[in-house]
Amino acid sequence: MRILQINSFCGVASTGRIANDIHHLLLKQGHESLVAYARGTDKYCSDGYKFAGDFNFLFHVAYTFATDRHGFASILATRRLIRKIAAYKPDLVHLHVVHGYYVNIRLLFTYLKTINVPIVWTQHDCWAFTGHCGYFDYAQCDRWKTQCHHCPEKYRYPISLLLDNSRRNYRDKNKLFNGMSNLVLVTPSQWLSGLVQQSYLKSYPVRVIPNGVNLAVFKPHESDFRARYSCTDRFVILAVATVWGKRKGLPDVLDLAHRLQDDEVLVMVGLDPRQKKILPAGIIGITRTHDIQELSDIYAAADVFINPTMEDNFPTTNLEALASGTPVVTYRTGGSIESVDTATGLIADQGQVADLLQKIRQVKATGKAAYTQACRTKAETTYNNQANFQTYIDLYRDLLTETTGHQTTAGSSAPGVR
Repeated sequence: MRILQINSFCGVASTGRIANDIHHLLLKQGHESLVAYARGTDKYCSDGYKFAGDFNFLFHVAYTFATDRHGFASILATRRLIRKIAAYKPDLVHLHVVHGYYVNIRLLFTYLKTINVPIVWTQHDCWAFTGHCGYFDYAQCDRWKTQCHHCPEKYRYPISLLLDNSRRNYRDKNKLFNGMSNLVLVTPSQWLSGLVQQSYLKSYPVRVIPNGVNLAVFKPHESDFRARYSCTDRFVILAVATVWGKRKGLPDVLDLAHRLQDDEVLVMVGLDPRQKKILPAGIIGITRTHDIQELSDIYAAADVFINPTMEDNFPTTNLEALASGTPVVTYRTGGSIESVDTATGLIADQGQVADLLQKIRQVKATGKAAYTQACRTKAETTYNNQANFQTYIDLYRDLLTETTGHQTTAGSSAPGVR
Protein backbone atom coordinates (compact mmCIF):
# COMPACT_ATOMS: atom_id res chain seq x y z
CA MET A 1 0.00 0.00 0.00
CA ARG A 2 1.02 3.59 -0.56
CA ILE A 3 -0.55 5.84 2.08
CA LEU A 4 -0.52 9.64 2.28
CA GLN A 5 -1.49 11.34 5.54
CA ILE A 6 -2.30 15.05 5.85
CA ASN A 7 -2.13 16.94 9.14
CA SER A 8 -1.15 20.36 10.44
CA PHE A 9 1.81 18.89 12.39
CA CYS A 10 4.01 15.83 12.12
CA GLY A 11 5.77 14.25 15.06
CA VAL A 12 4.76 16.93 17.57
CA ALA A 13 1.48 17.65 19.39
CA SER A 14 -0.96 14.80 19.87
CA THR A 15 -2.26 14.55 16.30
CA GLY A 16 1.24 14.96 14.88
CA ARG A 17 2.50 12.09 17.01
CA ILE A 18 -0.44 9.93 15.90
CA ALA A 19 0.25 10.58 12.22
CA ASN A 20 3.96 9.92 12.67
CA ASP A 21 3.37 6.70 14.62
CA ILE A 22 1.08 5.37 11.89
CA HIS A 23 3.68 6.37 9.31
CA HIS A 24 6.47 4.43 11.01
CA LEU A 25 4.26 1.39 11.54
CA LEU A 26 3.45 1.37 7.83
CA LEU A 27 7.13 1.56 6.92
CA LYS A 28 7.97 -1.20 9.38
CA GLN A 29 5.49 -3.48 7.61
CA GLY A 30 6.93 -2.76 4.18
CA HIS A 31 4.34 -0.27 2.94
CA GLU A 32 5.05 3.13 1.40
CA SER A 33 4.06 6.12 3.49
CA LEU A 34 4.27 9.90 3.50
CA VAL A 35 3.04 12.51 5.99
CA ALA A 36 2.30 15.92 4.44
CA TYR A 37 2.25 18.73 7.00
CA ALA A 38 2.57 22.49 7.17
CA ARG A 39 3.55 23.62 10.65
CA GLY A 40 6.33 22.97 13.15
CA THR A 41 9.83 21.64 12.73
CA ASP A 42 11.02 18.31 11.37
CA LYS A 43 12.65 17.28 14.67
CA TYR A 44 10.52 14.14 14.87
CA CYS A 45 9.41 14.00 11.24
CA SER A 46 12.55 14.21 9.13
CA ASP A 47 11.06 12.21 6.24
CA GLY A 48 7.78 14.11 6.08
CA TYR A 49 6.77 16.59 3.35
CA LYS A 50 6.33 20.15 4.60
CA PHE A 51 4.35 22.11 2.04
CA ALA A 52 3.90 25.49 3.77
CA GLY A 53 5.91 27.94 5.82
CA ASP A 54 5.53 30.66 8.41
CA PHE A 55 4.21 33.29 6.01
CA ASN A 56 1.35 31.01 4.97
CA PHE A 57 0.44 30.48 8.63
CA LEU A 58 0.58 34.18 9.52
CA PHE A 59 -1.45 35.21 6.48
CA HIS A 60 -4.09 32.58 7.23
CA VAL A 61 -4.32 33.81 10.83
CA ALA A 62 -4.76 37.41 9.66
CA TYR A 63 -7.32 36.36 7.05
CA THR A 64 -9.31 34.51 9.70
CA PHE A 65 -9.12 37.44 12.12
CA ALA A 66 -10.60 39.75 9.48
CA THR A 67 -13.13 37.51 7.72
CA ASP A 68 -14.03 34.52 9.92
CA ARG A 69 -13.31 32.35 6.86
CA HIS A 70 -10.94 29.92 8.51
CA GLY A 71 -9.92 27.18 6.09
CA PHE A 72 -10.42 29.31 2.99
CA ALA A 73 -6.95 30.90 2.69
CA SER A 74 -3.62 29.11 2.01
CA ILE A 75 -4.29 28.85 -1.73
CA LEU A 76 -0.67 28.54 -2.86
CA ALA A 77 0.23 26.07 -0.11
CA THR A 78 -2.78 23.90 -0.95
CA ARG A 79 -1.96 23.89 -4.65
CA ARG A 80 1.53 22.73 -3.69
CA LEU A 81 0.00 19.96 -1.59
CA ILE A 82 -2.30 18.90 -4.43
CA ARG A 83 0.64 18.69 -6.83
CA LYS A 84 2.40 16.45 -4.31
CA ILE A 85 -0.65 14.19 -3.98
CA ALA A 86 -0.88 13.91 -7.76
CA ALA A 87 2.82 13.07 -8.06
CA TYR A 88 2.84 10.63 -5.13
CA LYS A 89 -0.25 8.77 -6.43
CA PRO A 90 -1.39 7.36 -3.07
CA ASP A 91 -3.62 4.31 -2.84
CA LEU A 92 -5.41 5.96 0.08
CA VAL A 93 -5.44 9.40 1.71
CA HIS A 94 -5.79 9.75 5.48
CA LEU A 95 -6.84 13.20 6.68
CA HIS A 96 -6.35 14.29 10.28
CA VAL A 97 -6.84 17.93 11.34
CA VAL A 98 -7.65 20.08 8.30
CA HIS A 99 -7.95 23.32 10.25
CA GLY A 100 -5.08 25.13 11.97
CA TYR A 101 -4.31 27.93 9.51
CA TYR A 102 -2.60 25.89 6.82
CA VAL A 103 -4.86 24.51 4.08
CA ASN A 104 -7.67 25.66 1.78
CA ILE A 105 -10.51 23.20 2.26
CA ARG A 106 -12.32 24.25 -0.92
CA LEU A 107 -9.34 23.41 -3.10
CA LEU A 108 -8.41 20.28 -1.17
CA PHE A 109 -11.84 18.65 -1.00
CA THR A 110 -12.74 19.62 -4.56
CA TYR A 111 -9.57 17.80 -5.64
CA LEU A 112 -10.15 14.79 -3.39
CA LYS A 113 -13.55 14.28 -5.00
CA THR A 114 -11.85 13.80 -8.37
CA ILE A 115 -9.42 11.03 -7.40
CA ASN A 116 -10.52 7.44 -7.23
CA VAL A 117 -8.99 6.46 -3.90
CA PRO A 118 -10.52 5.82 -0.47
CA ILE A 119 -10.36 8.68 2.03
CA VAL A 120 -10.10 8.14 5.79
CA TRP A 121 -10.77 11.24 7.87
CA THR A 122 -10.09 11.15 11.61
CA GLN A 123 -12.19 13.66 13.53
CA HIS A 124 -9.99 14.93 16.34
CA ASP A 125 -12.58 17.57 17.31
CA CYS A 126 -15.89 19.02 16.10
CA TRP A 127 -14.67 21.63 13.60
CA ALA A 128 -15.68 19.64 10.51
CA PHE A 129 -19.41 20.01 11.26
CA THR A 130 -19.65 23.52 12.70
CA GLY A 131 -19.57 26.97 11.15
CA HIS A 132 -16.71 28.14 13.32
CA CYS A 133 -15.66 26.34 16.47
CA GLY A 134 -13.79 23.17 17.36
CA TYR A 135 -16.00 22.59 20.41
CA PHE A 136 -19.33 24.00 21.53
CA ASP A 137 -19.87 22.47 24.99
CA TYR A 138 -18.48 25.45 26.88
CA ALA A 139 -20.88 27.80 25.08
CA GLN A 140 -23.75 25.28 25.42
CA CYS A 141 -24.54 25.85 21.74
CA ASP A 142 -26.40 23.35 19.54
CA ARG A 143 -26.82 25.44 16.38
CA TRP A 144 -24.48 22.99 14.60
CA LYS A 145 -27.43 20.56 14.49
CA THR A 146 -29.41 22.84 12.20
CA GLN A 147 -27.39 25.78 10.89
CA CYS A 148 -24.80 27.91 12.63
CA HIS A 149 -25.38 31.66 13.02
CA HIS A 150 -24.52 34.43 15.50
CA CYS A 151 -21.66 32.30 16.79
CA PRO A 152 -21.06 32.61 20.55
CA GLU A 153 -17.52 31.30 20.00
CA LYS A 154 -16.49 33.96 17.48
CA TYR A 155 -13.73 35.30 19.73
CA ARG A 156 -12.29 31.87 20.47
CA TYR A 157 -10.21 29.66 18.16
CA PRO A 158 -10.22 30.21 15.27
CA ILE A 159 -10.62 33.82 16.40
CA SER A 160 -12.45 36.34 14.24
CA LEU A 161 -12.14 39.95 15.39
CA LEU A 162 -14.53 41.47 12.88
CA LEU A 163 -17.07 39.40 10.95
CA ASP A 164 -19.28 36.48 11.87
CA ASN A 165 -19.42 34.17 8.85
CA SER A 166 -20.54 31.10 10.77
CA ARG A 167 -23.70 30.65 8.66
CA ARG A 168 -21.75 30.89 5.40
CA ASN A 169 -18.99 28.60 6.72
CA TYR A 170 -21.57 26.04 7.80
CA ARG A 171 -23.19 25.96 4.37
CA ASP A 172 -19.87 25.83 2.50
CA LYS A 173 -18.40 23.10 4.70
CA ASN A 174 -21.60 21.07 4.44
CA LYS A 175 -21.39 21.21 0.65
CA LEU A 176 -17.63 20.59 0.47
CA PHE A 177 -17.49 17.71 2.94
CA ASN A 178 -20.51 15.87 1.62
CA GLY A 179 -20.82 14.10 -1.72
CA MET A 180 -17.71 11.91 -1.31
CA SER A 181 -18.49 8.32 -2.25
CA ASN A 182 -15.23 6.93 -0.85
CA LEU A 183 -15.03 8.58 2.58
CA VAL A 184 -14.93 6.83 5.97
CA LEU A 185 -14.88 8.85 9.19
CA VAL A 186 -12.99 7.78 12.31
CA THR A 187 -13.43 9.16 15.81
CA PRO A 188 -11.28 8.36 18.86
CA SER A 189 -14.28 8.39 21.22
CA GLN A 190 -17.83 7.09 21.34
CA TRP A 191 -18.87 10.58 22.44
CA LEU A 192 -17.64 12.21 19.22
CA SER A 193 -19.04 9.38 17.12
CA GLY A 194 -22.46 10.18 18.54
CA LEU A 195 -22.11 13.86 17.65
CA VAL A 196 -20.98 13.10 14.09
CA GLN A 197 -24.07 10.97 13.60
CA GLN A 198 -26.24 13.95 14.55
CA SER A 199 -24.43 16.30 12.15
CA TYR A 200 -24.53 16.90 8.40
CA LEU A 201 -21.83 14.20 8.12
CA LYS A 202 -24.25 11.52 9.33
CA SER A 203 -24.49 9.80 5.94
CA TYR A 204 -20.88 8.58 6.18
CA PRO A 205 -19.83 5.38 7.95
CA VAL A 206 -18.11 6.07 11.29
CA ARG A 207 -15.51 3.88 12.99
CA VAL A 208 -14.29 4.37 16.55
CA ILE A 209 -10.54 3.82 16.94
CA PRO A 210 -9.18 5.07 20.29
CA ASN A 211 -5.94 7.00 20.35
CA GLY A 212 -2.90 5.09 21.55
CA VAL A 213 0.36 5.89 23.29
CA ASN A 214 3.88 4.55 23.06
CA LEU A 215 4.01 2.08 25.93
CA ALA A 216 7.78 1.76 25.64
CA VAL A 217 8.16 5.46 26.45
CA PHE A 218 5.22 6.11 28.77
CA LYS A 219 5.62 3.56 31.55
CA PRO A 220 6.13 3.39 35.32
CA HIS A 221 9.80 4.08 36.05
CA GLU A 222 12.13 5.88 38.41
CA SER A 223 12.53 9.56 37.63
CA ASP A 224 14.64 12.36 39.08
CA PHE A 225 11.86 14.90 38.55
CA ARG A 226 10.94 15.15 42.24
CA ALA A 227 14.53 15.70 43.29
CA ARG A 228 15.14 18.34 40.63
CA TYR A 229 12.06 20.31 41.67
CA SER A 230 12.42 19.79 45.45
CA CYS A 231 9.12 17.97 45.94
CA THR A 232 10.38 14.57 47.10
CA ASP A 233 8.12 14.38 50.16
CA ARG A 234 5.02 16.04 48.70
CA PHE A 235 1.90 14.72 46.97
CA VAL A 236 2.40 15.71 43.32
CA ILE A 237 -0.69 16.73 41.34
CA LEU A 238 0.06 16.95 37.62
CA ALA A 239 -1.83 18.86 34.92
CA VAL A 240 -0.71 18.82 31.28
CA ALA A 241 -2.03 20.64 28.20
CA THR A 242 -0.65 21.58 24.81
CA VAL A 243 -2.23 25.03 25.20
CA TRP A 244 -3.59 26.25 28.53
CA GLY A 245 -6.77 28.31 28.44
CA LYS A 246 -10.35 28.32 29.69
CA ARG A 247 -11.28 25.30 27.59
CA LYS A 248 -8.55 23.23 29.23
CA GLY A 249 -9.64 24.39 32.68
CA LEU A 250 -6.92 26.93 33.44
CA PRO A 251 -9.08 29.03 35.83
CA ASP A 252 -10.03 25.92 37.79
CA VAL A 253 -6.42 24.74 38.05
CA LEU A 254 -5.38 28.13 39.43
CA ASP A 255 -8.33 28.03 41.85
CA LEU A 256 -7.29 24.54 42.94
CA ALA A 257 -3.75 25.76 43.69
CA HIS A 258 -5.07 28.07 46.41
CA ARG A 259 -6.82 25.17 48.16
CA LEU A 260 -3.85 22.82 48.52
CA GLN A 261 -2.23 21.78 51.77
CA ASP A 262 1.46 22.22 52.55
CA ASP A 263 2.25 18.60 51.67
CA GLU A 264 0.63 18.93 48.21
CA VAL A 265 2.10 20.56 45.13
CA LEU A 266 0.65 21.30 41.70
CA VAL A 267 2.76 20.82 38.57
CA MET A 268 1.54 22.44 35.34
CA VAL A 269 3.10 21.46 32.00
CA GLY A 270 2.46 23.23 28.71
CA LEU A 271 2.48 26.85 29.86
CA ASP A 272 3.68 29.63 27.62
CA PRO A 273 6.38 31.93 29.05
CA ARG A 274 3.87 34.66 29.92
CA GLN A 275 1.64 32.26 31.83
CA LYS A 276 4.60 30.85 33.71
CA LYS A 277 5.66 34.30 34.90
CA ILE A 278 2.28 35.10 36.46
CA LEU A 279 1.63 31.76 38.17
CA PRO A 280 0.62 31.94 41.83
CA ALA A 281 3.25 30.89 44.34
CA GLY A 282 3.39 27.19 45.03
CA ILE A 283 2.85 25.97 41.46
CA ILE A 284 5.70 24.33 39.58
CA GLY A 285 5.31 25.70 36.07
CA ILE A 286 6.92 24.04 33.04
CA THR A 287 6.74 25.52 29.57
CA ARG A 288 5.55 23.63 26.55
CA THR A 289 7.81 20.73 25.61
CA HIS A 290 7.94 18.28 22.74
CA ASP A 291 10.53 16.16 24.55
CA ILE A 292 8.64 12.88 24.97
CA GLN A 293 11.09 11.44 27.50
CA GLU A 294 10.80 14.56 29.65
CA LEU A 295 7.02 14.22 29.63
CA SER A 296 7.32 10.54 30.51
CA ASP A 297 9.53 11.34 33.50
CA ILE A 298 7.00 13.87 34.81
CA TYR A 299 4.00 11.54 34.39
CA ALA A 300 5.83 8.72 36.17
CA ALA A 301 6.79 10.99 39.09
CA ALA A 302 3.27 12.32 39.70
CA ASP A 303 0.88 10.87 42.28
CA VAL A 304 -2.23 11.84 40.32
CA PHE A 305 -2.97 13.38 36.94
CA ILE A 306 -5.84 15.85 36.71
CA ASN A 307 -7.68 16.89 33.56
CA PRO A 308 -10.20 19.64 34.39
CA THR A 309 -11.07 20.10 30.72
CA MET A 310 -14.31 21.86 29.84
CA GLU A 311 -14.38 20.61 26.23
CA ASP A 312 -12.54 17.60 24.84
CA ASN A 313 -12.72 14.65 22.49
CA PHE A 314 -10.44 11.88 23.78
CA PRO A 315 -7.41 13.49 25.42
CA THR A 316 -4.15 11.66 24.86
CA THR A 317 -2.83 13.11 28.11
CA ASN A 318 -5.16 10.79 30.04
CA LEU A 319 -3.70 7.81 28.20
CA GLU A 320 -0.11 8.92 28.77
CA ALA A 321 -0.81 9.15 32.50
CA LEU A 322 -2.44 5.70 32.62
CA ALA A 323 0.47 4.15 30.71
CA SER A 324 2.81 5.71 33.28
CA GLY A 325 0.87 4.05 36.11
CA THR A 326 -0.61 7.33 37.33
CA PRO A 327 -4.35 7.52 38.17
CA VAL A 328 -6.50 10.13 36.40
CA VAL A 329 -9.07 12.52 37.84
CA THR A 330 -11.03 14.25 35.09
CA TYR A 331 -14.12 16.37 34.75
CA ARG A 332 -17.21 14.71 33.31
CA THR A 333 -16.51 16.18 29.89
CA GLY A 334 -16.97 14.79 26.37
CA GLY A 335 -14.88 11.69 25.69
CA SER A 336 -12.43 12.37 28.52
CA ILE A 337 -14.33 10.06 30.86
CA GLU A 338 -14.13 7.09 28.47
CA SER A 339 -10.56 6.26 29.54
CA VAL A 340 -11.28 6.35 33.28
CA ASP A 341 -12.94 3.71 35.47
CA THR A 342 -13.05 3.07 39.21
CA ALA A 343 -9.79 1.09 39.07
CA THR A 344 -7.84 3.77 37.21
CA GLY A 345 -9.15 7.05 38.61
CA LEU A 346 -12.18 9.16 39.43
CA ILE A 347 -14.58 11.53 37.65
CA ALA A 348 -15.51 14.94 39.08
CA ASP A 349 -18.46 17.13 38.21
CA GLN A 350 -17.53 19.59 35.51
CA GLY A 351 -16.54 23.00 36.80
CA GLN A 352 -16.74 21.97 40.45
CA VAL A 353 -13.29 22.64 41.89
CA ALA A 354 -14.38 21.45 45.35
CA ASP A 355 -15.39 18.09 43.86
CA LEU A 356 -12.16 17.92 41.88
CA LEU A 357 -10.20 18.45 45.09
CA GLN A 358 -12.28 15.86 46.92
CA LYS A 359 -11.50 13.28 44.23
CA ILE A 360 -7.80 14.18 44.37
CA ARG A 361 -7.81 13.70 48.12
CA GLN A 362 -9.55 10.36 47.67
CA VAL A 363 -6.67 9.20 45.46
CA LYS A 364 -4.23 10.61 48.02
CA ALA A 365 -5.88 8.66 50.85
CA THR A 366 -5.92 5.44 48.83
CA GLY A 367 -2.38 5.88 47.54
CA LYS A 368 -1.05 5.82 43.98
CA ALA A 369 0.24 2.26 44.41
CA ALA A 370 -3.33 0.96 44.63
CA TYR A 371 -4.01 2.24 41.09
CA THR A 372 -0.73 1.75 39.26
CA GLN A 373 -1.12 -1.82 38.03
CA ALA A 374 -4.71 -1.28 36.88
CA CYS A 375 -3.69 1.90 35.05
CA ARG A 376 -0.84 0.17 33.25
CA THR A 377 -2.96 -2.87 32.41
CA LYS A 378 -5.69 -0.71 30.91
CA ALA A 379 -3.15 1.12 28.79
CA GLU A 380 -1.62 -2.14 27.60
CA THR A 381 -4.95 -3.75 26.70
CA THR A 382 -6.79 -0.73 25.30
CA TYR A 383 -4.40 2.10 24.37
CA ASN A 384 -1.36 0.38 22.90
CA ASN A 385 -0.48 2.62 19.98
CA GLN A 386 0.91 -0.27 17.95
CA ALA A 387 -2.34 -2.23 18.28
CA ASN A 388 -4.64 0.74 17.78
CA PHE A 389 -2.72 2.11 14.83
CA GLN A 390 -2.68 -1.37 13.35
CA THR A 391 -6.47 -1.04 13.32
CA TYR A 392 -6.00 1.91 10.98
CA ILE A 393 -3.78 -0.16 8.69
CA ASP A 394 -6.36 -2.96 8.72
CA LEU A 395 -9.00 -0.36 7.79
CA TYR A 396 -6.83 0.87 4.91
CA ARG A 397 -6.49 -2.68 3.65
CA ASP A 398 -10.22 -3.39 3.94
CA LEU A 399 -11.13 -0.21 2.06
CA LEU A 400 -8.66 -0.93 -0.71
CA THR A 401 -9.97 -4.48 -0.99
CA GLU A 402 -13.52 -3.15 -1.28
CA THR A 403 -12.43 -0.63 -3.90
CA THR A 404 -10.44 -2.99 -6.09
CA GLY A 405 -11.73 -6.44 -5.25
CA HIS A 406 -8.14 -7.60 -4.67
CA GLN A 407 -6.25 -8.30 -1.46
CA THR A 408 -3.38 -5.93 -0.72
CA THR A 409 -0.09 -6.99 0.78
CA ALA A 410 2.81 -5.21 2.42
CA GLY A 411 4.93 -3.29 -0.03
CA SER A 412 2.38 -3.54 -2.83
CA SER A 413 -0.27 -1.20 -4.20
CA ALA A 414 -3.85 -2.17 -4.80
CA PRO A 415 -4.36 -2.94 -8.52
CA GLY A 416 -6.36 -0.36 -10.40
CA VAL A 417 -6.14 2.36 -7.77
CA ARG A 418 -3.47 4.48 -9.39
